[in-house]
Amino acid sequence: MACLLRAATWRLFPWRGYCSRGTQGELSKGFVEALKAVVGSPHVSTAAAVREQHGRDESFHRCQPPDAVVWPQNVEQVSQLAALCYDQGVPIIPFGTGTGLEGGVCAVQGGVCVNLTHMDRILQLNLEDFSVLVEPGVTRKALNTHLRDSGLWFPVDPGADASLCGMVATGASGTNAVRYGTMRDNVLNLEVVLPGGRLLHTAGPGRHFRKSAAGYNLTGLFVGSEGTLGLITAATLRLHPVPEATVAATCAFPSIQAAVDSTVHILQAAVPVARIEFLDDAMIDACNRHSKLNCCVAPTLFLEFHGSEQALAEQVQRTGALGCCGRGARAAPERGQCQPSTFHRRDHPAQWRIPLLLGQGGRGAQPALGGAAQRLVRSPSPAARLQGLFHRRVRAHLPAAGDPGADQGEPEGLWTHRNHRWACGRWQLPLHPAGRPGGP
Repeated sequence: MACLLRAATWRLFPWRGYCSRGTQGELSKGFVEALKAVVGSPHVSTAAAVREQHGRDESFHRCQPPDAVVWPQNVEQVSQLAALCYDQGVPIIPFGTGTGLEGGVCAVQGGVCVNLTHMDRILQLNLEDFSVLVEPGVTRKALNTHLRDSGLWFPVDPGADASLCGMVATGASGTNAVRYGTMRDNVLNLEVVLPGGRLLHTAGPGRHFRKSAAGYNLTGLFVGSEGTLGLITAATLRLHPVPEATVAATCAFPSIQAAVDSTVHILQAAVPVARIEFLDDAMIDACNRHSKLNCCVAPTLFLEFHGSEQALAEQVQRTGALGCCGRGARAAPERGQCQPSTFHRRDHPAQWRIPLLLGQGGRGAQPALGGAAQRLVRSPSPAARLQGLFHRRVRAHLPAAGDPGADQGEPEGLWTHRNHRWACGRWQLPLHPAGRPGGP
């Protein structure tokens, strides 16, 4: 998310607020005092611990701390900060909850980290238009808690309780995307502070139209821009009605290929599935051990349906016929602790324990698995190669809940991301097939 302002000229003026020293910089005392004049002394920090905390996210990239961290309280202060940094040629790095997986918060050339979490108000709720206006510090869970009695909800769920404007900046998605779309489909308008401090409303001030043919799609331009075009200080988001009823089901398969084929057939039949998630047998076993579940250990699809009672009965019946017939699978409506809604609540803690198990070097386990999986999916027989290859090496070695060794530091002999691999229990997980970039 680093936003390098006036990149072509800032190096030419070392006597100004920012003095280049390799890949990191050093802010002058006068510039730090100027920051304090904008947001107040309590909201500016140059402490090493604070800077390191803001120099990393959940990716495998090494910590690259900024030179200062500021906490603005309103959009006027953000605008003044942007203008000040633009005038002095200082990079700006917006920061939310720090749950990103791409290393966007790393200050590769130093600069000022703008932590937007203090701007956490829900500014406007439009029940008739199914939209809400939020500041960048509002998180996904906080918004849905606020909407609890309105009959509406925001369905995009990337797993972590990320800030909503951070989800906009990264173009987040989640398991509900199959029905409700990604962030790109659910953003109606953005308030953005541009590099020079000017304020921009991408769809016009106060507007939240579902569609428009009036010129360029500026809103879509900023979604997924990761802070490189400006700082998002407010977002108008599309809301959805809370479904009348929810039905969950699982379908266990003898192989990954059978699960993939069934998923394709379900989507081709236009069954309005709200959520689809796949876990192989190793992942199921790891989650059973960590969260004390008793789910069937087999490649499994977790499905969730939203709608009226009558519609749900038809959807479940059609899905059962499409997903299981002739494939040796076992399908059943879910009850108890293996319901997808219950499983997601208990599986997320296991997922986020991976960095704790592996130590600092394991922070990038999740994005590394995703990137390697994408390369393997392009192979002629992805199911055979993906059969437990990644999740078996990570999830199967998660300690059980309460295990004394669950929160130990780095395992002995841990490889860092520079060597393209980590040690996971007794396994070594390469980031690339054959342990080298671009390997087969």
